[in-house]
Amino acid sequence: MGDGNGDSPAEGSSSSDAAATGILRAFVGAVPTPTLVCDPETLAIRAANAPAVDLLDHDRGTLTLMGLPDLGETEVTVSGESVAAVAAAAVDPSASDGADDRVERFEWDLRLGDPGLRVDAALHAATIAGDEWLVVGLSDATDRVAAESERDGERRLVDALAETVPLALFRCTEEGTLSRWNDRLAADSGYDPASLSGRALTSLFDEETRGRVSESLSRVYRAGETVSCEVRLLTRSGERVPYRLSVGPVTDGDRVVGAVGVGEDLTEASLREERLAVLTRVLRHNFRNDLNVVTGFTGQAIEAVDDPELTGQLERVVDTAERLLRLGETSRKVERLLSQRPSPRPVALSAAVEAALESLPADLRERAAVEVDVPEGIVVSAIAFLPEAITELVDNAVRHNDAADPRVRISAAELPSESWVSLVVADDGPGIPPVERAVLTGEETPLDHASGLGLWYVNWIVTAGGGSLDIVESKAGGSRIELSLRVAEEPRSGDADVFDLDAFEDDA
Repeated sequence: MGDGNGDSPAEGSSSSDAAATGILRAFVGAVPTPTLVCDPETLAIRAANAPAVDLLDHDRGTLTLMGLPDLGETEVTVSGESVAAVAAAAVDPSASDGADDRVERFEWDLRLGDPGLRVDAALHAATIAGDEWLVVGLSDATDRVAAESERDGERRLVDALAETVPLALFRCTEEGTLSRWNDRLAADSGYDPASLSGRALTSLFDEETRGRVSESLSRVYRAGETVSCEVRLLTRSGERVPYRLSVGPVTDGDRVVGAVGVGEDLTEASLREERLAVLTRVLRHNFRNDLNVVTGFTGQAIEAVDDPELTGQLERVVDTAERLLRLGETSRKVERLLSQRPSPRPVALSAAVEAALESLPADLRERAAVEVDVPEGIVVSAIAFLPEAITELVDNAVRHNDAADPRVRISAAELPSESWVSLVVADDGPGIPPVERAVLTGEETPLDHASGLGLWYVNWIVTAGGGSLDIVESKAGGSRIELSLRVAEEPRSGDADVFDLDAFEDDA
């Protein structure tokens, strides 16, 4: 900015005015921040320092031709009070309450629009060289105001989202006490906002599950982990509500300074799961018993008749009943998979394949030639049901193969990425019908469903461990099913962690 000499005394002015101007210029020149000196009665600007010239984007000559209210596009402060009125209060002795330093502070938009200019102003009367003057200190508040506006906007957005999400949301301090929450948490717990403020999060849960909440918070604050647990919310009225709690860290650099969490009322989900479990148990029990009756009596009928055509029809009844029995058994396994919700863990792949083949029905093991090429030492990340998925694939490959000597090959190899392992089950059978493959692509229609749960079951097991499943034709003319499994991050020695279905037998 220019620093012209337009504030030098005009021709005809008194030498005293020139001396006063020089003193005022020396005064503001010693101040390192933007500063003006104004006539306390007319508010005419008499002196301005270099920082003020830069901030206001006017040279000194122009500034000394202006009055203080002329600096802005509006003559009122952000709060709506006129600048002239604020200046009058700064020099009014009656407003000082006996204080020697009377300071009036306000925010003022000197330039509107984008980019704008907002300043923090401080006005106070001062005696300089024996005369009373109004000293105006200025500082650029534009960036601060913009940042505050952005923070306010983000806070409003967060608050709006928090009230829209049908879950309880909250934030805890470093001490584990509630500092913010949405209405859903208040509704779930039955406490009013005043009662929740500063309350320890652990106090909202019953005595039996409170320790889980405390341990979860400890892991969040100590290790910066995100932790989930199922607990019971203890409402203000004393009701115990099944609840799923997820808590994660709020960090400042490398330090955890608080926690944020999500809570979900599981009452409806628990009731639904309980009722579905009872329904499926009863249906499966009756389903299995009645089909056993069908196969038993049909078998007796086959032995009692001599008509080849009728015998063939009765054998078809038995085959259909046995297929339905297998479907019921698969549904039992699916139910247990969903109820257990196992997490991925390191699984030795060769041991998983060995366990899968051991659980294959004896008649199928004798009927087919199964070749295995799975190197030792491959450890994948998968849920403990992985052997069940492999058993299902081999069972299907043999059972649906009409060749005289069915052949199945199980092979595995680490992929070039070194993060994935490919496990392939290939056969020389008729291949998997397109309607069955549609299970994986989502192309099933209401009139064209896959006939069984087998591929669903396999796909759920594989994807639960973070893997994927693909079906193509094999070189032998049958099907080739490839499981892409993640390499375990922390391989361990020993056998696969195989899930034992017998350990979870029910009364059905």
